[in-house]
Amino acid sequence: MMIIEDFFKNDQIVDNINEILVSLGLSHSLADGIDQYLAVAILIGLAFLADLICRGILLHFVSKLVKHTKATWDDIIFDRKVMINLSRMVAPILIYLLLPVVFPREPEAVTLLNRFCLVYIIAVFFRFVSVFLTAVYHVYSEKDQFRDRPLKGLLQTVQVILVLIGGIAIVSILINKSPTVLLTGLGASAAIIILVFKDSIMGFVSGIQLSANNMLRVGDWIVMSKYGADGTVIEVTLNTVKVRNWDNTITTIPPYALVSDSFQNWRGMQESGGRRIKRSINIDMNSVKFCTPEMLDQYRKIHLLKEYVEETEKMVSEYNKLWNVDNSILVNGRRQSNLGIFRAYLNNYLKNLPEVNKEMTCMVRHLQPTEQGIPIELYFFSSVTDWVAYENIQADILDHVLAIIPTFGLRVFQNPTGSDFRELRG
Repeated sequence: MMIIEDFFKNDQIVDNINEILVSLGLSHSLADGIDQYLAVAILIGLAFLADLICRGILLHFVSKLVKHTKATWDDIIFDRKVMINLSRMVAPILIYLLLPVVFPREPEAVTLLNRFCLVYIIAVFFRFVSVFLTAVYHVYSEKDQFRDRPLKGLLQTVQVILVLIGGIAIVSILINKSPTVLLTGLGASAAIIILVFKDSIMGFVSGIQLSANNMLRVGDWIVMSKYGADGTVIEVTLNTVKVRNWDNTITTIPPYALVSDSFQNWRGMQESGGRRIKRSINIDMNSVKFCTPEMLDQYRKIHLLKEYVEETEKMVSEYNKLWNVDNSILVNGRRQSNLGIFRAYLNNYLKNLPEVNKEMTCMVRHLQPTEQGIPIELYFFSSVTDWVAYENIQADILDHVLAIIPTFGLRVFQNPTGSDFRELRG
């Protein structure tokens, strides 16, 4: 170590090489001709050796050490790509420091070479910072608490800022001007810069709004008909939001479109624990009638209706008795209808299903009658939000409802088909 210090002291490496060459028997003229080249070769060799030590020894040792730890921070700091980009700065820094020693009599050459070294060092440094941030993104994007955050958009924003800062620093070194001079010039051409980077700026601002207002996360199911999007958000970047539709196609949407236009996010439904089912069946109004005693006896045999029929019939009887209603004419007083009992059955049927969320709205109601009959709407929430299971539950309930309608003396309204006309002709 002392020999190396003596060799490089007082910035006289070229003179030391010249003396060594002369002592080895070379002439002064020949030694003066090759001492400079040998100094450059030694400098390159030292830089290569330093790079080899960093990559071959230290990097290998650190990677083995990191594998045996359970901490997260060392996975970021000592990531292989991060360490490789960090080791790339060793050689140019060494060259930058030793250039004045190698070229003691050529200050202009030292100044020019130092500029190129600085440019390379700055470029490698910003590349190192970018790779480090990418490693941070990869580590934290796998964590549950950060998985639904638009981290990639923030990463890309920071990387764009790093490129701009690094570009300004490099240009200022090459033209030997202060960075403030370049920033002043950029301020004068701000309108052109905004026009060039319009999408990136709007994407950055929109990404902040989406994240701050919790409007969108990775994994959300969104619907935006204007862009043909109906599926799950798989990626949120600086310029695009990628949506995997249910037919496995990919739709890309600009982030600012999600802020300026409206879109439907189904996350609230998924988090609420209930997914709405809203279906109606048209009943032929000509099949609606008052219940006869025989019909009531039949309905009492239905488990879900027994209590309702008896309580309602008791109330009807008491009312008619109180007002001395003439029961020989059905229009007098109060009567139960097959449609009312059918509606009561549907209410009890839905409330007894385990797949129906009991804490949310559950009702069966009449809609406005039309020329196609009177719609009976089932409005309730399924406790299962998964799409396939939800559709199966919905279909099973509608199948059951359609199958039991004739039991109540009702008919489903349906436009005449070809078979209906054939029966009429027969």
